Amino acid sequence: MANDASVVSDTRSPAVSNGSLADPFIPPADSTLWRKNFLLGAATASYQIEGAVNEDGRLPSIWDTFSATPGKVLAGDTGAVACDHYHRWEADIDMLASLGLEGYRLSIAWPRVMDAAGAPNRQGLDFYKRLLNRLKEKGITTFVTLYHWDLPQHLEDRGGWLNRDTAYRFTDYTDLMSRELAGTVDAWATLNEPWCSAYLGYGNGHHAPGLADGRFATQAMHHLLLAHGLAIPVLRANDPASQKGIVANIGRGTPNSDSAADQRAAHLFEVQHNAWILDPLLKGAYPEELFELWPGTEPLILDGDLQTISAPLDFLGINYYFRSNVASDGAHGFREVPLEGVERTQMGWEVYPDGLRDLLTGFHSTYHNLPPIYITENGMASDDKVIDGHIDDTQRISFLKRHLAAVDQAIKAGVDIRGYFLWSLMDNFEWAFGYERRFGVVHVDYSTQKRTVKRSAELVAKFLKERKAQV
Repeated sequence: MANDASVVSDTRSPAVSNGSLADPFIPPADSTLWRKNFLLGAATASYQIEGAVNEDGRLPSIWDTFSATPGKVLAGDTGAVACDHYHRWEADIDMLASLGLEGYRLSIAWPRVMDAAGAPNRQGLDFYKRLLNRLKEKGITTFVTLYHWDLPQHLEDRGGWLNRDTAYRFTDYTDLMSRELAGTVDAWATLNEPWCSAYLGYGNGHHAPGLADGRFATQAMHHLLLAHGLAIPVLRANDPASQKGIVANIGRGTPNSDSAADQRAAHLFEVQHNAWILDPLLKGAYPEELFELWPGTEPLILDGDLQTISAPLDFLGINYYFRSNVASDGAHGFREVPLEGVERTQMGWEVYPDGLRDLLTGFHSTYHNLPPIYITENGMASDDKVIDGHIDDTQRISFLKRHLAAVDQAIKAGVDIRGYFLWSLMDNFEWAFGYERRFGVVHVDYSTQKRTVKRSAELVAKFLKERKAQV
């Protein structure tokens, strides 16, 4: 899940600016989404769904520590049980397959598969082997993320992502996983959303491990990206048939006015949210404007690091949720200015599909070596209620329809986009917001662990069935 730090107090407006809420989900006949080679799937993350945090040799993670710290997570929630997926994975995969979803993006819990000395934990490895083998039996394309924020606590105790050694320990972990799981993974993503890990975890403290220092954020980011770069050749050697990439969350910043200062502020917002990650990956350099925005935060970079980080990618995963309206802060930065009267989700985030299209087409123009793209997360939270056994998540249906239309527009503008993953398959532990915010297309009753398919999932399944039936 992407940045959940910027929450607006008033949640939703019923206004929908682009189409009727009653519109069917099915894309128009000329949509590129009807292509059978356009992958449509759903995504989850280990800490958000698995639970079983103390079972079968799993070690503590930074999120176990953070969520157990009073005041860090809404209502004191933790991922100790979550969706109990560790015990219910077979039924969950059957549910995924029954919806006709063609791809599944999951993450591996690093603390579940290795001990503190770096030796493999066979019970944890066997869990993922069973899971991936079942997915392959069902004909579902597998996207596996190696790091979705649940760093082993023993590594954080030695400095976490502030310690360069963590990048080398990640390489060891990558080597183990890619040797053990070779042949069952169609696409490997090294990291999920390094912006969140670095900025929310080390820059403002909203996420684990809860540190707050600008210099920490940039150094953590450098070591995260170094870990990614070191992992790519290991993945290529151990599992050559798979795709290799990384997942970045992106943010659209739009100016609050036509003034030059606000235009500059919007540009700096996107430097901080997008170029901070994409420039080193695709240009082999950090954007200089980042350190004008955050003076004195330049990370320690050793010779060869940026060459390692900018290793060629087979794909780039893109996570998108909302835009931010920004103005100049009167100095050299920006401040967010929430707009009135716009549609918002349960998170308080503005629904703005055009932002996804604009960012994708902008990246296509800016980065001439832009790899093929998968939208690896897109979705929204709503306060879904089960009524007479059904959930009519009308706003989500409209949200998905409009964001898929934005993807279609970007494809028609020349961007090579090959798939889209709903966030999320099911309601889950939403990091600092615990279990209150529901992103799933399947509802989870956390007291009984009952799964109930929402109307949005039914309509996605209907589209996939119709597409598959095409001659």
